[in-house]
Amino acid sequence: MTDIAAGFRALHIKGDPFLMVNVWDRGSAKMMAAMGAKALATSSAAHAFTLGRPDGGTVTRDEALAHAAEIVSVVSVPVQGDFENGFGDDPDTCAETVRMAAEVGLAGVCIEDIALPSPEAYDFDLAVERIRAAAATARALPHDFVLTARADGIMTGVYDTDEAIHRLRAFEVAGADCLYAPLPPDMDALAKICAKTTAPVNALVAGPYTAQTQAAFARIGAARLSVGSALARVTHRALFDAAQGMLEGGGFSVLKNGISSDIIDDLLT
Repeated sequence: MTDIAAGFRALHIKGDPFLMVNVWDRGSAKMMAAMGAKALATSSAAHAFTLGRPDGGTVTRDEALAHAAEIVSVVSVPVQGDFENGFGDDPDTCAETVRMAAEVGLAGVCIEDIALPSPEAYDFDLAVERIRAAAATARALPHDFVLTARADGIMTGVYDTDEAIHRLRAFEVAGADCLYAPLPPDMDALAKICAKTTAPVNALVAGPYTAQTQAAFARIGAARLSVGSALARVTHRALFDAAQGMLEGGGFSVLKNGISSDIIDDLLT
């Protein structure tokens, strides 16, 4: 565990971003690791989809921990837990979540500043205290552990880029190892976030950012790329299109586009 977590930290280099692929079950985790992913992460939305639930605070901490433990058990690369708001409002709960995440073998977690299931952001001072408590627990662990602090209000429209930077800089001072403001308005805003902070910055490759390249993210100083639930949504798109063709159109031609079982078997072996 020590080597895996330390190796995860070492991957975070500003201007040389690595891709951390978000997965949602043992199969997707094994496939991505076999195909060369250097690190994996859970996705709260993708996990919720597998449980037949919508995204946004519908997964419990126990469920998220058990889900993460399953993924950790089948790969040898670092895994980060997408643990939403830390599964509670108060700083002590965030700290406990970090401790429990480390116990199941995660190399790190990310904690956001949205008071789920509400769309509202935590008050600035409380948001910082939550990260400070989580960071203190992370540093007290017997091995390395990467804490990512998220300023999600920029994605939900609760606050602007300047407030996101204000929060991220405070999160860094509070002890966060990696910073994350999902889906800023544009690449210029993301570049500003990278320039105004010193800790490694994670960029979410989703929505309009899927038009960018890894080299473009490198040029603006990003250290890590993640895909959130985007890869899971691609699979749901395929499922939706195939089902629509069969159940509404009465045709089955879309099924001919499936990947060979031999390829899947090789990746899962």
